[in-house]
Amino acid sequence: MQKTISFETIIGLEVHAQLQTRSKMFCCCSTDYASTPPNTHVCPVCLGMPGVLPVINQQAIEYTTMTALALNCTISEYTKFDRKNYPYPDLMKGYQISQYDAPIGNDGWLTIEVDGETKRVGITRVHLEEDVAKLTHRNGPGSEAYSLVDVNRSGVPLMEIVGEPDLRSPEEARQYLIKLRNILRYLGVSTANMEEGSFRCDANISLLPEGSNEFTAKVEVKNMNSFRAVYRALEYEAQRQRRAAKRGDRLIQETRGWSEETGKTVSQRSKEYAHDYRYFPEPDLPPLSLSQEWVEKIKAKLPELPEAKRDRFMAEYGLPRYDADLLTTSRDMADYFENCMKTAEAGNLQAAERAKLFSNWILGEFSRIMNAENIDVPDLAEKISVERLSGLLVLEWNNVINSSTAKPVFQEMYNTGKSAREIIDEKGLSQITDSGEIEEAISQVLAANPQAVADFKGGKETALKFLVGQVMKSTRGRANPQQANELLIKKLKEE
Repeated sequence: MQKTISFETIIGLEVHAQLQTRSKMFCCCSTDYASTPPNTHVCPVCLGMPGVLPVINQQAIEYTTMTALALNCTISEYTKFDRKNYPYPDLMKGYQISQYDAPIGNDGWLTIEVDGETKRVGITRVHLEEDVAKLTHRNGPGSEAYSLVDVNRSGVPLMEIVGEPDLRSPEEARQYLIKLRNILRYLGVSTANMEEGSFRCDANISLLPEGSNEFTAKVEVKNMNSFRAVYRALEYEAQRQRRAAKRGDRLIQETRGWSEETGKTVSQRSKEYAHDYRYFPEPDLPPLSLSQEWVEKIKAKLPELPEAKRDRFMAEYGLPRYDADLLTTSRDMADYFENCMKTAEAGNLQAAERAKLFSNWILGEFSRIMNAENIDVPDLAEKISVERLSGLLVLEWNNVINSSTAKPVFQEMYNTGKSAREIIDEKGLSQITDSGEIEEAISQVLAANPQAVADFKGGKETALKFLVGQVMKSTRGRANPQQANELLIKKLKEE
């Protein structure tokens, strides 16, 4: 009986990230083109006119160096730009200014976590190039099909991060991209928004047959514009290659595009090799020398990165790993949390107690509103500042209001922009702690619910919860829950 051969999936990712510079890579045109009419942010340089001379954007060099350092790369002392020649219509001048054999960063790595295990993934290189024009294809019958070219994007600084083929599953690829995006956003070098095209991924995928050291032909997958699309495309492509290999079909090196509609990859063209691009040094740009002194200055600008911040939140504030992971997903959220910790006057609450309370609110109600309104932390912070959230929580832990009242107050703070104290005073929401007032509400509830009273006396614990709920309802959630519970039990025992 013939043995069934198993295959290991081999994945390497090439990520392109547009850099957040004000001007393009080699000219003074603005990079703020997203909502502008086509071909309005252009000049002779990015239009590829004959005789023009490019000038290097220094900020783009700094941003790329920052990224390479954050990814544990070795920074090249000598780097240069090259011409990458290819004839596609998104390149008016017939070549792209990129970097070939002397990138800014080499031999780095980042770590990912999948199924509770940490894995180091190699970074081959981090280099800089210019983005290309955007093509919009119009479909139609026969000669009515055509393509439009928008040059606004051409020349925007584009950083490429080439990963080693160390990934072994679509989930590892997804976690790698999430981690990389977070790092870029922490650095402030890119919006890294996949849906808007400022963070783009090409995946190289092949198979390694069991017992062999020879990979099958590498397939490049393009046109994936979300983490979900990357996962689905790689899942499909791995299965397609396995089926072909088991049938004995020959796999070829090619580029395939992902179709979200069909859930399949589609062959586009044979995959080019480096020599097909006929790289040669860019004659209009000088090579760059990145001195150790200059690199150290860039290194000093690096912010605290997500992993380090997560570990510090756990050590300094006593947060659980789960909370720390979520709070440090974005730099804005992490900063909001820390500013809350610095602002709140919490009386006798310990730092760990305050941290957990703030974490619960930020990951709970705060995030709920962001998701419902499709906004980010800075947008919500305009309505509910650090000082205002801190003020709300101070009122809660000082028993001015209880937790059930705090949530609608928080929503009203977002709706109106008012402070918690203003809303509480206007609506009379202060917590009732007067025993007499609570006892009066209890008497009314017991009189209105004789069956529940009988059930409690018969040993049904759920009856007590029901009666407490009725007391809270009758006081519009204002009664101190602990006090109401204690007074209710006392009253029931007296009857």
